[in-house]
Amino acid sequence: MDAQGRGRADDIDPADQWVLNPHTGDYELRLGPSAAQSPVPGPRRTDRRASGRRGQPVQDGPRSRSRESREEQDSREVPGQRRRRAPQPEPPGRRRSRSAKPKKSKAKKALLWTGGVMAFVLVAGVGGAYLYLQHLDNNINKDDVVGAKNGFSKDEAFNILLIGTDKRTGKGNSGYGDKGSIGHADTNILLHVAKDRSNATALSIPRDLITNIPDCQVRVNGELKTISGTPNTRFNTSLGQADRDAGCTMATVKEITGIQPDHFMMADFNAIKTLTTAVGGVEICLAKDVDDPDSHLKLSKGKHNVEGEQALAFVRTRHSFGNEGDLDRIKQQQQFLASLMRKMSSSDTLTSPSKLTDLADAATKALTVDTGLGHISTLKDVAMELKKVPPKNITFTTLPVVDNPAEKVHATVVVNPAQADPLFAMMRDDVSLTEVAKDKKAAKSKEAAKQAALLKGTRADASQVRVDIYNGSQTVGAAQTTLTWLQNTEGVLKSSQLGNAPKTQAKTTLEYAPDQADQARKLADIMGLPASAMKPGHSEKNDQGLPAMILTLGGDFKAAGTPIAAPAKAPENIQKATADKSVCAK
Repeated sequence: MDAQGRGRADDIDPADQWVLNPHTGDYELRLGPSAAQSPVPGPRRTDRRASGRRGQPVQDGPRSRSRESREEQDSREVPGQRRRRAPQPEPPGRRRSRSAKPKKSKAKKALLWTGGVMAFVLVAGVGGAYLYLQHLDNNINKDDVVGAKNGFSKDEAFNILLIGTDKRTGKGNSGYGDKGSIGHADTNILLHVAKDRSNATALSIPRDLITNIPDCQVRVNGELKTISGTPNTRFNTSLGQADRDAGCTMATVKEITGIQPDHFMMADFNAIKTLTTAVGGVEICLAKDVDDPDSHLKLSKGKHNVEGEQALAFVRTRHSFGNEGDLDRIKQQQQFLASLMRKMSSSDTLTSPSKLTDLADAATKALTVDTGLGHISTLKDVAMELKKVPPKNITFTTLPVVDNPAEKVHATVVVNPAQADPLFAMMRDDVSLTEVAKDKKAAKSKEAAKQAALLKGTRADASQVRVDIYNGSQTVGAAQTTLTWLQNTEGVLKSSQLGNAPKTQAKTTLEYAPDQADQARKLADIMGLPASAMKPGHSEKNDQGLPAMILTLGGDFKAAGTPIAAPAKAPENIQKATADKSVCAK
């Protein structure tokens, strides 16, 4: 029995006991005149330290040169009857303002308070969950996978892998998915949120992508067990097959994209049914009549509000849209998720305590997450960060692929590197696939202009560029391959590689003395370095005692000859859609 269940509360809907306090903008629990009022559990802020271990730098050569929350809980008592203050005399020489600040409407306060639910799909529901009871923590299924961070940091970019499995659980799901499936990675979205929260990219990865699944480790009864990798196989077998868990799927995503997921969230078919029912349905749009015998979706052209079984049938339908393949189904799933997100963040949902409690309960029961996200307070923090991203700058896109050339009858796909690599680089560098709001750009204009100015000016000839190269990435032999490319292809003959940097680093940097600025600009052109990589200051003496610039390759290094900087615009002809717009499935 929970706190609000004492006395005669058995006859009362808990949602009806939550009322809006106009003074704070918070929903609070009121138990009636005969019951003691309880403090409402507010959002808890915990200092969580990420513990992602970085691998030791791999030796790049024989020579190496050395160079230089506490936890607090916020709980508020439900305010009692307020007494009117006696008038206070005005301080001499000061006049009281005649116009009081306008009070925010109750609806607006509710929107502000529950702003965390403007998150992405499942996370959205959890964002409003802290208005409910702390026992919601017990609803969440947690899996301690290798590779996930121990906590969530609110001042960093983050990557969450969203996985929808084809596992049949729950009543009425016998007609969906593969019979007897142990739960493969059927729907996969890598969600990247920029550090400044100006944009987010949701990258769908096709289940039928042929890729290499790397070796991965899983925990069995507290012990680590290594699962051997599988070359040239479907991506969806990165989960479930051979006892692989979500950590193995995370490792496979990194293998493909070069982006390490920090966390995962996983749900099965029931999530679509329960979440859409909790919010009273989600609007979809059809460009034509649909009568699909496989999914049992039968709807006329136009807009419809779907929930439960009908919502699940929509996201499972693939033989009635586009080319009747998984890539077209991904598009309609993206449209559905964007619509669900809009519904979760609508005033109709946010101002309804009963809907929010239903949504919180449904979302927490539907989720399986890594232990780093396994608490309501942490999920709330994630949601509050996500709600800072304007919906028009949340872009859905699909991993660029081509038909598998090894097949005569095309059933699978492979990555198209010409389009995929620039897209990965944009995600790693927080570059939006859409136009970012001008106010975000203005806030950075002075700093960005100052840094960009470092690339302006004269350039030295390649033969005059003198540079020492260190490997600060975790790519084996990066410094040597870069040296070979610079000397043999680009004519940078006064270059040498000096093995590992003292420690690994995320970004490539170029340090140089003021009188080497023209050399630095030339090397930046050759390497495709962004302005942020330029570090004016000092140089070092090379083996001949001559001043040399210091190029340290970071985690953004992919290969010799591949530009370090991400492109400013998305590759042409990639599929993309934004979360703020409704698109009709066709």
